[in-house]
Amino acid sequence: PKPPKAPKEPKPPKAPKEPKPPKAPKAPKPPKDPNAPKAKPGPKPKKAAEAQADGKQEKIDESFKKVKRKVDRFKGMTEEEVMKKTLPDLLDYNLDYVIIGINPGLMAAFIGRWFPGPGNHFWKCLYLSGFTEEQLNHMHDTTLPVKYKMGFTNMVARATPGSKDLSSKELREGGKILVEKLMKYKPLIAVFNGKCIYEMFCRELFGKKPKKLDFGLQPHKIPDCDVALYLMPSSSARCAQFPRAQDKVHFYIKLRELRDQLKGERRSAEIQEVDYTFDLKLAKEDAKRLAIKEEQYDPGYEDAYGGAYVEKGPDEGQAGSHINGLCTFSSAGNTEEAKEASTSQTEGQLPDGQWMTQSFADQIPNISDGPKDGSM
Repeated sequence: PKPPKAPKEPKPPKAPKEPKPPKAPKAPKPPKDPNAPKAKPGPKPKKAAEAQADGKQEKIDESFKKVKRKVDRFKGMTEEEVMKKTLPDLLDYNLDYVIIGINPGLMAAFIGRWFPGPGNHFWKCLYLSGFTEEQLNHMHDTTLPVKYKMGFTNMVARATPGSKDLSSKELREGGKILVEKLMKYKPLIAVFNGKCIYEMFCRELFGKKPKKLDFGLQPHKIPDCDVALYLMPSSSARCAQFPRAQDKVHFYIKLRELRDQLKGERRSAEIQEVDYTFDLKLAKEDAKRLAIKEEQYDPGYEDAYGGAYVEKGPDEGQAGSHINGLCTFSSAGNTEEAKEASTSQTEGQLPDGQWMTQSFADQIPNISDGPKDGSM
């Protein structure tokens, strides 16, 4: 048998712990001053540690967010490649109208068509004003010179994202080239699509911007050129002064009237316009109700969907001078005389004071390198 184990020696008793000294009493808080300003609450403390303890997922930061895919507008082509393309003119001799823009937008240059934007009012206004018998679109642009005697050109041929990307040299040279085109093809009326383009044209050709611009037939005249200059609102839906297509139809109707008077033709009773009125406030309310987007005026903006140009809204101090946006062809003092003359005028002749033109030959720089013998 195994011998019994020796008993273990007992452990010595532990020394008693020394008692902790008593804490010093806290000093009493001073009384709050009722007149002291209240401090603003600081930011809430972060709860990351609590969220991890509860098993919740930590908030995703910017590095985890998915990058939005860029829309391929030009089928794999970059903007730089599209800018190398251009939009060909649609011009011919014996045209009644030539629609003039600043320069091609990227989408117009990419597909090679005029006014391709779905929000552009040009094609709709042509139909509503009686220019065309059916609703056309940008795919019909090549038929207009032959069928409707309407052509298209730009002041500058280079395509850019916006007209603000054009240099002063390009605009100056573009104004000279535009004059050469008008003198070569001699259309009946040169139609400027928006105030922005016409102001640029006047600044480069006449040396200064016009002090006052009313829509309709312009008093300025190119030397040795009988082409009438006509200004109408931009066909862009971003035109803040006329946000809807129906607000612009009036100016297309007046354009037809001008053509008929210059050619001595009578208009059909079906397209006669009666009691045209325009209320900008009501138009804007209607535009908001129809969810038409209105943007702030940017003089250098051009819609990339096809040469649509932004129009500056009427200044508050000049709101009365536009006669509610009416297309005015005569001064206020000659309105009654113009009405009387219009009833007794001879066909093919324009009454004095109604379609007055003014020569600015003394203010226009000499363009001696213009077209010779019909050459560009």
